[in-house]
Amino acid sequence: MSENAKGSVTVTLDGSNKSITTPLMHGTIGPDVFDIRKVYNELGVFTFDPGYGGTAACDSKITYIDGDQGILLYRGYPIEQLAEKSNFLEVSYLLLHGELPTTEQMKEFEHNVVMHTMVHEQLRSFFGGFRRDAHPMAILCGVVGALSAFYHDSLDITDERQREIAAFRLLAKVPTIAAMAYKYSIGQPFVYPRNDLGYAENFLYMLNAVPAEEYKVNPILARAMDRILVLHADHEQNASTSTVRLAGSTGANPYACIAAGIAALWGPAHGGANEAVLKMLGEIGHVDNIPDFISKVKDKNSGVKLMGFGHRVYKNFDPRAKIMQATCHEVLRELGIKDEPLLDLAVALEKIALEDEYFVSRKLYPNVDFYSGIILKAMGIPTHMFTVLFAVARTVGWVSQWKEMIEEPGQRIGRPRQIYTGSPARDYAKP
Repeated sequence: MSENAKGSVTVTLDGSNKSITTPLMHGTIGPDVFDIRKVYNELGVFTFDPGYGGTAACDSKITYIDGDQGILLYRGYPIEQLAEKSNFLEVSYLLLHGELPTTEQMKEFEHNVVMHTMVHEQLRSFFGGFRRDAHPMAILCGVVGALSAFYHDSLDITDERQREIAAFRLLAKVPTIAAMAYKYSIGQPFVYPRNDLGYAENFLYMLNAVPAEEYKVNPILARAMDRILVLHADHEQNASTSTVRLAGSTGANPYACIAAGIAALWGPAHGGANEAVLKMLGEIGHVDNIPDFISKVKDKNSGVKLMGFGHRVYKNFDPRAKIMQATCHEVLRELGIKDEPLLDLAVALEKIALEDEYFVSRKLYPNVDFYSGIILKAMGIPTHMFTVLFAVARTVGWVSQWKEMIEEPGQRIGRPRQIYTGSPARDYAKP
């Protein structure tokens, strides 16, 4: 981040003669910020920002979001261009290294990922410790965290080569572990990865294949899955990414940090949004019930929410949603799905929400979670696996953010402050 002055901010503490003047800092694009690190030392007060909605906790070169304009950039490249012209592994290289790869660099990168897709065979027995009905996210979180017990040669975060190996292992193995978690939950045998398949193809293969018969991956579905992975690869300093950075600031190994990110992603307010869309559609039940549902949504006292519409960050539209919308209709056409109540319901709800003045005026457009939920449902993936797929996509973003933080000079352990509102000091006395 540039610290060249673009003006300054002066903070004066009322009732005292104390004040501090700090220069404005500016990045490549986006709003300026002023450095508050000296506020406590100079004025003796902390800043208060619950949820860190107005605080920059780090500087980063990876992802930029402009919520008002509906812009999402990976390393400066618009998400629309990457989704159309690139693929997930090329985007992964971009996020990790900062530039698009040459042909030779991409070939080597793909080879390195493929060589790490298998997991240690002893991990098979680790799955047996989970209940058969365990949520796949619980399994994913536990098994990813356990990787540090199997790969001792990539735990020294001060070693650049070991960081690189850990990055390859996580990018390559998380889809394998995710597929194993799914197979375990439905009582089917694990399916080993295939080195002749692309990243998204291989993931679909491990999810759907069985040893008893041949399984061929539909290229349209593979491309749809690849786009889902690209669109979810990174999203700036969200809750799970911030969790990875905070855990990483302690010097924890990369597998533990990513497991922490998975745990944060599991929350329904974060990674469970597309699952919530399907739950909402199930509660509506039928197209005929949409008018009554819409009326309840408009009634502030009803407590009914329209899931999959609008976004905390994007105030006009989610740039990923337009791409997902087109992909959604491609998948539905390819599968020739007819008489599927939930999908018919989703299409009807989308049409109403895009035309109803109440939603249009409030910019409550369908977001990426709305369409991705429909796509995954159409592809036969159960709702309890939706967040797992999100984790597969986001792993490369987490690793990129972790790697950037570790390599930052002067990096410090995260330590938020608080306003203490408990009891003042008091002497111990038995009641």
